[in-house]
This record gives sequence, C-alpha cells and structure tokens, in this order.
Amino acid sequence: MTEALLPSGIIAFLIATLGIGLYASKQIKGDSVNFLVAGRGLTLPLAAATLMAQSVDSNATLGNTDLAAEFGFWAGAALPLGLALCLFLTALFFAKPMNRMGLITLPDFYRVKYGRTTEWVAAVLMVISFSFLLAGNLVAGGYLFQTFLGTSYTLGVLLLAGIVLIYTASGGLFAVAYTDAIQVFIALIGSLCLFGFIGSTFGLDIPAGTGPLAMAQMTDPGSGALVNWATLLALGLGDIVAIDFMARIFSAESPETAQRACLIGSFGTVIIGVPFSIIALSAPSILQQAGVTAEGPVLYALLQNVVPPILALLVIVAILSASLSTADGAILGTSSVIAHNILGIRHGSHNAGGDRLLALTRLMAVFITVMGVFFALRVPQTGVLLLLAFDLGFAGLLVPLAGGLFYPKSTREGALACIIVGSLMRLVLFALMPVTFGIENTLLYIPNNWFKADFDGIPTLISPLVGLILFLVVSKLTYKPARITEESVRKALQNV
Repeated sequence: MTEALLPSGIIAFLIATLGIGLYASKQIKGDSVNFLVAGRGLTLPLAAATLMAQSVDSNATLGNTDLAAEFGFWAGAALPLGLALCLFLTALFFAKPMNRMGLITLPDFYRVKYGRTTEWVAAVLMVISFSFLLAGNLVAGGYLFQTFLGTSYTLGVLLLAGIVLIYTASGGLFAVAYTDAIQVFIALIGSLCLFGFIGSTFGLDIPAGTGPLAMAQMTDPGSGALVNWATLLALGLGDIVAIDFMARIFSAESPETAQRACLIGSFGTVIIGVPFSIIALSAPSILQQAGVTAEGPVLYALLQNVVPPILALLVIVAILSASLSTADGAILGTSSVIAHNILGIRHGSHNAGGDRLLALTRLMAVFITVMGVFFALRVPQTGVLLLLAFDLGFAGLLVPLAGGLFYPKSTREGALACIIVGSLMRLVLFALMPVTFGIENTLLYIPNNWFKADFDGIPTLISPLVGLILFLVVSKLTYKPARITEESVRKALQNV
C-alpha cells in the first residue's frame, strides 16, 4: 500500500492542480488584461503567495540541498536567501513605482523610458533567459517523475510541460495565482514538517566548517566565497528584472499591496528554503547510518529511504509545486512578452475573433513550452540553466531599469549599450568557463587556456559592472535636456 501511495498521491495532486487552473479560466472573460495581469486586482494574500511561489523553485529546493550537502550551508542557502533578497529590494525600491505605471509586461517599461528599439532588445533577452528558466524546472520535474512515477525522463518532461501549458494557457495569471497559493502552502508545510522530523528523529549533525556560522564560506575564495556571493547577487539583483516577478507586481490591486506582498514573500521564501539547507548538512551522516548511497539528489535519497511515506509524499508534492509554480510563470510571462513586446500586439487590438493579444499570447505559450522542452531534453541539468537565466538579467537589464526610475539623465543609447554589451559579455564568459556556479558547463563550452575553474563566480560580478559603466558614460555623452518640454512650459506660462 505504501508503494502505491507516492504515485497515486502525485497523480491526484496534478489532477487537482489542473482542475483549479482550468476553473480559473472563467475569470478571463475574453480580455487580455485579465489574462496577463489578473485584471490588476490581486489582493494581498494572493499577491504574496504568488510572489513567494515564484521564488521557491526546484533550484531553491533540490539544488539547495545538493549544494549544501556537498559544499556547506551558504552554498545552498545562497539560493533561497538570494531570492528573498530580491523580493526585499523590490519592496524597498521598485514595487510601488512599477505598480503605479500600469504596465502589462516588464519590457513595456523599457519602451516607455527608452523607446521601441530598447523594448524589443530587452524583450528578446528576456525570452532567451526565461526559456532557460522554464527548461530548468522541466528538468527537475522530469527527474521527479522518473524517480517516483517510473516514467522515462523524456516522458516526465513532456507530461509536466503539457499539464502546466494547459492550465496556464487557459486561465492566465488567475490560474497561476490560484494554483500558486495552494502550491506555496504545500511547500511551506512540507519544508517545516521535514525539518521537524529530521531534527526530532536524528538530530542536526552539522560537520565542522559547514554550518551557518562558518563564515569562511563567504570570505575565503578557497571555501567557495566567490561562487556563493555570485549566486547571492545573481538571484538577489538579477531576479528583480524577472518578467514573472514583475507581472505579479503589476497585478497587485495597489502600490501598497505590491510592496507588502514582496515583504511577505521575502520572509516566506526564507522560511521555506533555509530548512532544506540545514537538513542537507545532516543528510550524509543520516544516509550513512541507514546504509544508503545517494545516486541522485540527496533529498530524493532521504525521501526514498529514511522519511515516512506520508511525509515523503508531502515533500515530493512540495518540490513538484515549486517546479510548477515557476514553470507556469515562465510560460505566461515569456509568451506575453513575445506577443505584446516583440510582435507588437497591444491591448485593445481586436478582430472578428476577439482580443488579438489574448489569442496570440495563448499561441505563443505553446511555442515557448516547446522551446523549454527542447532545452530540457538537450541539457538535462537544472543548475546551469536556472542560474544563467538570472545572470543574463543581472548583466544587462537591471541597470537600465534602476536608471530609468532613479537617474534623470539616462538615455536610450546608454540603455542599449548596457543591455547589449552586458548580456553579450556574460554569454561569452559563460562559453569560456568550464564550470559555472560550481557546475560543469555542458551547455556551451569553448575550450581555452585563459579561464580556469578558479575564475568561477567572477564573470557574474564583472558583466554588470561593465554594463553600469557603459550606461553611465554613454548616457552622459548622449544626454540632451528636453527642450520641447521647456518651450511647452514657457508657452503655458504665457497663456496664464
């Protein structure tokens, strides 16, 4: 009976998620604003839950435990803490002004501030990076299906992609919000219950030099400090320009709700993610006592061999929830950017078939899901794909966003220079590095004698700095006072 519990429980959860997502389609009413930003009416509980769900992905659970078990607490905890930092910084500086602008997608900001060309370039970069993000979460789901449902990896990826596509394309952000609220609750309960079980049953046996207070992990390059800081900053700063995060900011019912939702989401991300890091420190000794050798993710080995079946099911569903909640946001955000910003279909564009933006976004959801499946099958690794997605945003997109809000002399030319050079530099350095964030680069590595493994982490820090310098220098050289505005003011004063 216990052998059938895990497969049947997982299948029941997937069916329930699909049903809730399809039910949410009733809220769309043929309007693309309802589909893309939930009618700009998400209340605080829904907004906070969906922001928290987007930050808790397979990287913050599976990747977190594997890294912490191998390299120490900060190697794993940098993932959820980085995502929590992103939400905290967004609450302080970005949530209110971005919500007030009444945007539909994040590239809209680049059009409003810098023009159509910048919008298009930024949108293309976002689509590329979020295709990697989607693929990374499909990889995690494919391995989960293979391990606990007995499917092949390929079939697992296809099944997960199909389920997410159906409910996301049907119910849009309403479906994403409703399913995210349930998924993040499951992730919270699963994380805390697992932590309580491990602590009460086995105790927390933390090897010397690996725990939260072993700060050499953040100060000594030989202990992985560069990689840990790179991870923390890539997620903490790069994820600010994530299209799925910003879609939820735009969807909140007010600027105040958007800000509070980010703060709650930041706190919740820490509560869910950090227990996995601490559990991972004790995992090797627990598995050794049980006579088990982990051949895959450490967390899977614990769930299969140590944890009671009912608790194992809860944690597995929590991990699956994390993958689903990020995958649906990636599909919706990326498809909307393709339709609205790259192809230029605006809200209010109708034909005999109804809202064109709504129809095209749904069609693009199919396209982006196929692209995500392709990457997931070609590169069956979560870490490289997920972290590269955030790195690209950090390198090219963050500075023009902050500059557009807070630097009055920012220009279109400065923004384009930062986006193009910063992101291209990051891609080139990625291709020249044999490892990225401690993970072997099997996606695109060009053998060379210049860049070695001990340079890992530095490309994440260099590329945004180059982008920032270019943004400031080019903006200074190309900035011109708005003469038309001054003339308009004079005319207005003359008419008073």
